[in-house]
Amino acid sequence: MAEIIQKDGTWTFDGDAVRIVPGRDKEVGPLRQALGELVVPLGAIAGVSYEPGRKSGRLRLRPRDGADPLIQVTGGRLPEASDPYRLTVESDRTGVAEYFVDEIRNALLLDQVDPGPCDRYLLPGPSVPITASAGDGTVSFDGDRITLDWNWATEEAKQSAGARQFRVADVRAVEWNPSRGLSNGVLRFTLAGAQAPPSPKYDPYALELFGMGRKELVTALVAAAVTARMPHPAAAPVPVPAPVPAPAPLPAAAPAPASPAADGADHDALLRRLRELGELHRSDVLTAEEFAVTKAAILRRF
Repeated sequence: MAEIIQKDGTWTFDGDAVRIVPGRDKEVGPLRQALGELVVPLGAIAGVSYEPGRKSGRLRLRPRDGADPLIQVTGGRLPEASDPYRLTVESDRTGVAEYFVDEIRNALLLDQVDPGPCDRYLLPGPSVPITASAGDGTVSFDGDRITLDWNWATEEAKQSAGARQFRVADVRAVEWNPSRGLSNGVLRFTLAGAQAPPSPKYDPYALELFGMGRKELVTALVAAAVTARMPHPAAAPVPVPAPVPAPAPLPAAAPAPASPAADGADHDALLRRLRELGELHRSDVLTAEEFAVTKAAILRRF
């Protein structure tokens, strides 16, 4: 096992996963504190490196593309101080950092881990429920429903419409951008069939992020928790089964033809009946009229 302990966190590698625990130093930002412990399986790691410096170095872990929903939704826009995969290493711990790197690299080679992109999330994302307040409101997520509540800074049209609550199953996209300079940031949810206004200031499904406070970065954890519960963008689409055609109606059953044996039996019986009628007529048991009527009836049955 390899372990390195620094002011802004502790990293431990047991051969199967890297366990990252944020430190309690004041330089550790709210995002990393709110994220808490992070366990990165070996199969989710694309690489690791150590960058030495004059006063301190940096230990960096690089997850595979698409493995972590936090990295997926932030897209490299997190400031370095909020990056959970970066650890500042004091100069006297360079040897420990290099040993840590060697251990992970050897494990990646032995397990032949594919460093390429993933088609599913290998990390579960931030735990829920989770809440973040920033900009013009507060966003909460309980694992199923997202709630947006507005504050005094909200634009009047959004505020008058009241809070918004919707299910993660109805979300088609999540956009997160932090504030940069004079440009406000945004946490926006795009819902199926909804037409979003061009500005998050007027979008009832968007939280506008402004100011330079680090607490606004915690909204990225909400975005990541929602993203983790949505279909992976690289996953193969689920095929829609083709409709099964209704079976064709069966043709009406034709009357079963009489067997030759049955036809012959009936024919013989009718002939015998005719002979009997003839004898009855000759014996004056039947009148000529009765004989004619009965004979006609038998002949119709042939």
